[in-house]
Amino acid sequence: MIEFPEVDERNAMLRRLIDIENKVWMQVGDLEKIWPIADEDMDRTDADKTSAVHFMRFELSAEQMAALKDGAELAAGIDHENYQVEVRPVAENIRESLVRDLD
Repeated sequence: MIEFPEVDERNAMLRRLIDIENKVWMQVGDLEKIWPIADEDMDRTDADKTSAVHFMRFELSAEQMAALKDGAELAAGIDHENYQVEVRPVAENIRESLVRDLD
């Protein structure tokens, strides 16, 4: 979650983060990165700014699911020109929660 509690900062960043919903990724072990399917219900970004809220889902292949179940590391990040972050590895309790959801 990215949060900007100050209204002026939030408004400025929403203008700088257009298309961020398509720059979020997950990765299982050293397999290919998984990019989101974002905002399926409606477009939340316009030419001037992105939305403060996006809904994303990630479709994992059978190989990625099997690797997670076998203990592979889970990583996540954002690769946007104005915001980069990588979490490697994602906390084990979060990885385990995702694995339980795959069953």
